[in-house]
Amino acid sequence: MSAASPGRRRFVAQAGAAASALAFPLVGGAQARSVRIGVLHPVTGALAYSGQQCREGALMAIDDINRAGGIKSLGGAKIEPLLGDAQSTPAAGTAEIEKMNEAGVSAVVGAYASAICLATTQAAARYGLPHVVDVGVADQIVERGLKNTFRFAPGYKKCADIALANLHVLNTAAGKPARTVMIIHEESLFGTGTANLLARELPGFGYEVKEVIKHANPTRDFSNIVLRMKAVNPDIVIPANYYNEYALLVRTMQQQNVRPKAIYSVLGGAASSYKFVKEFPQAANGIIDCNHWFNPKDKRSFELKKRTEAKNLFYSYEVFLTYTAMRLLADALERAKSTDRAAIVNALETSTFSDHFLPYGPTKFVNGQNTGAQPLMTQVLANDIKVIVPREYRQAEPVFPLKAA
Repeated sequence: MSAASPGRRRFVAQAGAAASALAFPLVGGAQARSVRIGVLHPVTGALAYSGQQCREGALMAIDDINRAGGIKSLGGAKIEPLLGDAQSTPAAGTAEIEKMNEAGVSAVVGAYASAICLATTQAAARYGLPHVVDVGVADQIVERGLKNTFRFAPGYKKCADIALANLHVLNTAAGKPARTVMIIHEESLFGTGTANLLARELPGFGYEVKEVIKHANPTRDFSNIVLRMKAVNPDIVIPANYYNEYALLVRTMQQQNVRPKAIYSVLGGAASSYKFVKEFPQAANGIIDCNHWFNPKDKRSFELKKRTEAKNLFYSYEVFLTYTAMRLLADALERAKSTDRAAIVNALETSTFSDHFLPYGPTKFVNGQNTGAQPLMTQVLANDIKVIVPREYRQAEPVFPLKAA
């Protein structure tokens, strides 16, 4: 075989050097690689408001992480978001997961609604793609044994348990004026699952569930449902629906002068919402809610609130839950010291993340659920949202039952 020509030897040497540079991109002062993370929410369709709020929370967290030096264990790699739109449907959410997998994301944060999260976590599991659920409260999401799925916030079983225990305390302290309940819920996994839990458990606390009414999502007219409410005349109305429907239901009740002893929400879509309080203060006044909330004793809660409002946005649970979910993932990336999906899953499984401003304590995942996650009880009073229980977070005494004006 003839010896290689000088030109060929030079080409081989240059190719080898280039291959070495590609294999070791951090050597010799090269720029740190970015970490691609899928940010998936319903930013169009019926759930667009909440999805857009979630996206803003994620992007603010990414900006904070990157400005603080990125993922330091990966040489300061910056998080690069790949934005996806679930279009308010599970099918569209699944399609976005396929695109994100093809784009090589290391993990996904999202996807707000329970029905969408159920689909996206399943789709991500096919590729071993870590999926941090920011909101989705249906417990089926974390009950299927999916190793890639991690929910930082509480599910609806935990929220219902705390809500009912506190309802019993409040009603007893008031002399037990409330005995009958009517539940109004949206038709998807979130509303139906929450309503079923409440209807099953309320009788054990001494309440008669007079009626459970399901409505479509979206719904633009609650007149007939409120007329039925007037006929049934329950002491307590429990809504379980998303922001638009919740706000419209309560406003319709106000317009038709339907005044139960209390509106007592479990994961109410508008109940713990500064947007609702500002836009419809009279309709919102007095409503009690068991929902996602921040630690009102942690100043970082209000620092993020100020930043959010500087963007002309309302500080909602979607913002601070997705913000925190992204920081949880960044903490896992730091400990994984890798963008490998299996390494990230392992880091999430062993997480003790505590650098947050939610009332949870250190993170501990069991079967994908953060066991320390809990909701707080809030009430709209004097055009503001106050935490009413537990006592260590108390800002105001609850007004129960809600008195007619």
